[in-house]
Amino acid sequence: MTPMQAAARQRRMLLTGNHAAAYGALLAKPQVIPVYPITPQTPVLEKLLELAEAGELTGEMITVESEHSGMAACISASLAGARVFTATASQGIALMHEMLHFAAGARTPVVMVNVNRTLASPWGFWADQTDSLSQRDTGWMQFYCESGQEALDTVLQAYRVAESVLLPAMVVIEAMYISHTLEPVEVPEAALVAGFLPPFEPTLRLDPGQPRSVGGVTTPAQWRQNRLAMQEAMTLALGAVAEAGRLYGELTGRAYGATESYRTEDAEVVLVAAGGMAGTAREAVDRLRQAGIAAGLLRLRLFRPFPGAEIAEGLAGAARVAVVDRNCSVGSGGIFCQEVRAALSSLGQGAVPVLSYIAGLGGVNVPPERMMRIVTDALGRDGMSAGPIQAEEL
Repeated sequence: MTPMQAAARQRRMLLTGNHAAAYGALLAKPQVIPVYPITPQTPVLEKLLELAEAGELTGEMITVESEHSGMAACISASLAGARVFTATASQGIALMHEMLHFAAGARTPVVMVNVNRTLASPWGFWADQTDSLSQRDTGWMQFYCESGQEALDTVLQAYRVAESVLLPAMVVIEAMYISHTLEPVEVPEAALVAGFLPPFEPTLRLDPGQPRSVGGVTTPAQWRQNRLAMQEAMTLALGAVAEAGRLYGELTGRAYGATESYRTEDAEVVLVAAGGMAGTAREAVDRLRQAGIAAGLLRLRLFRPFPGAEIAEGLAGAARVAVVDRNCSVGSGGIFCQEVRAALSSLGQGAVPVLSYIAGLGGVNVPPERMMRIVTDALGRDGMSAGPIQAEEL
């Protein structure tokens, strides 16, 4: 399909990130949508309700009494063969934690949008990645989106990947900076999406006519076998993400991968960032290039499964790497940085200095000028730092 043909099959709308995610869900045609409101995710379900009242959304919306119950409903519906969507944030995903393990272990391809918001205490409503990153070991795939457009596109790709490997997927956007910011978004027509995302047709499903159970007590060997199967599915997901991103690009003109490299070919220092901050880092890279500093950006879009080999390839020529985290594993440091260091070390690139910068905790704004100071600070350091560097103090 030519770019002009692809553009003709999309409608440009002015949407917030939350509403873009809702339109992604609409186009995926979920049959069951258990929901529970929480700031700043509530506009996702409000938009879905509007679309349902207008007759555009045909799936059954279920108002549950908590996020824990919401995920339980998602698991049950998915096991019965339904395509399922939900959304949450912060304390909501924390309350879901137990059921996230159930969803992954039962191999349910649920797709959920999580709006990154600070976890209590103290109370806050601002962007922080710790809520989703705290769920990194539950067996859910995790995608971090830079924009509302990417949120819509990734919801659709997440369904295709999740239903091919039978693992749940989390699509993550940051509170306020993406969730509540208006931007032009290309919304594909339904027929175009139908060619990318066929109906969900599981080979096994709960059926009263053929009684079976899911999630019963296992022997140690059976439990181990299930865990290894999940790990194998995660490995397969790396290829499925690449294929989905490529096919989606052929249909819409917007291709995606697990990572994105920007001006890294000859970069002396490469920033690594995820989510909305990656867009700020891209602007900083352009300004630094104009000033004669060879900077680049590697954007991390997929966090689980972790695309370690792709990251190592993207950072192969860098003399220095600066990972910018909007999160903090208290007692250790930036979570993305830990994983990048581990991947490079395991792949024989441990000699590359990887500096950890923490920026924007609690939703503090990170302007391009701060990203530029991170780069100049990284260039001025000899070797590694003892601990994470606080970008706001540079």
